[in-house]
Amino acid sequence: MNGIQCKLARVALGWGVRDLAAAANVSTQTISRLERGELLRDATLGAITQVFEVAGITFIEDSSDGFGIIVRKLQPTLADR
Repeated sequence: MNGIQCKLARVALGWGVRDLAAAANVSTQTISRLERGELLRDATLGAITQVFEVAGITFIEDSSDGFGIIVRKLQPTLADR
């Protein structure tokens, strides 16, 4: 996951920087650094990635064609009906 994918995923989920930081147990500055393109520790990046994956985001790896995200369609729960 890169910084652009992070921001795309946040926006797709309707999350702010504070929401993601709280869910991943990192600081808001860490999220901002990632989205600016700065490198993070593997463990920190893994924690952020895992939060997105649990929320239904799949990251499309960087290739010659580009990169991006897929937002999985989540099944509504009984509480959502």
